[in-house]
Amino acid sequence: MRYPKHLPEHGTIGFLAPSFGCNTEPYYSAFRHAAEIFHGLGYRMVFGPNCYAGEGVGISNTPEKCGREVMDSFLSRESDCLISCGGGELMCEILPHVDFAELAAADPKWFMGYSDNTNLTFLLATLADTASVYGPCAQTFGMEPWHTSLHDAFGILTGKNLQNCLVTVAGYDLWEKESLKSPENPLAPYHVTQPRKIRCFQGRKETSSPPGFHGRLLGGCLDCLVNLTGTRFDKTAEFARRYQEDGIIWFLEACDLNVFSIRRALWQMKEAGWLEHAKGFLIGRPANGTPMMNLDAYDAVLETAGRSHVPVIMDVDLGHLPPMMPLITGSLAQVSVRGNDISVEMRLVP
Repeated sequence: MRYPKHLPEHGTIGFLAPSFGCNTEPYYSAFRHAAEIFHGLGYRMVFGPNCYAGEGVGISNTPEKCGREVMDSFLSRESDCLISCGGGELMCEILPHVDFAELAAADPKWFMGYSDNTNLTFLLATLADTASVYGPCAQTFGMEPWHTSLHDAFGILTGKNLQNCLVTVAGYDLWEKESLKSPENPLAPYHVTQPRKIRCFQGRKETSSPPGFHGRLLGGCLDCLVNLTGTRFDKTAEFARRYQEDGIIWFLEACDLNVFSIRRALWQMKEAGWLEHAKGFLIGRPANGTPMMNLDAYDAVLETAGRSHVPVIMDVDLGHLPPMMPLITGSLAQVSVRGNDISVEMRLVP
């Protein structure tokens, strides 16, 4: 596994829009303000051609132009790290225009984003053995004031949270059920009102004190992952075998998928051989987890993940119901849970 150099003091942040661009409110104003904040912190910035674009369908521009922006951003010497402008719907369509072999041969560069950006964070690991950060997108950094999770995420890019090749993140006390961010209030901070309540399972049995577990972090948004399963970009089983001595910690969260779609997605991943070397699961709060026909979000996951007979930690701070712990895809992690507290130690080792 390759780890990029960290963003130096007064270095250059590159922004790109392989998914949605920041061309509508509240994202336009939030992104502009994020740039002002980064400038005030002493950083230079480079903006890709699609950052404010809205010509595409489900993404900022045509798949060809978005793919070119990705390649130019990663191969350019102008920027020291990259942050995606936002999520979206059809980033998968840019993948035929991204040369992962060329990215694997180039010097690695930190890339951060989540949701639709799973199409890059996941494939950078499985196709290019390159670590990335599953964390907030650029416009999120426009909020006033920053939530602790944003300091955690930016601290990974800068290396300020790194000690002896080790980064530790922990869960947050409260989470946001309903956002106050709107076109009229684009800089609103997270509206955290709900207390975090982790549920832990060992296999399918709920437990109050699961044992710690370790492995390579791999995962992202389940909506995107199931879409990649079985395509020519799917080298996941080979990746899991390559790192089988470490094993895989799967971190997963869902956006649009309902509980039956979540259950089907995990079944498909298992049948594709993705879960053979699983050491544990971190499951984020689903954005669409309403029970249906006697199936809730817990059984939707446990029907497959629970049969791996490894720890399954649910309702973790991860994904579309913020805040989210920033996770380094590809890093060697140790997960510890004590009561309602969770910490993830991530080692930047090959």
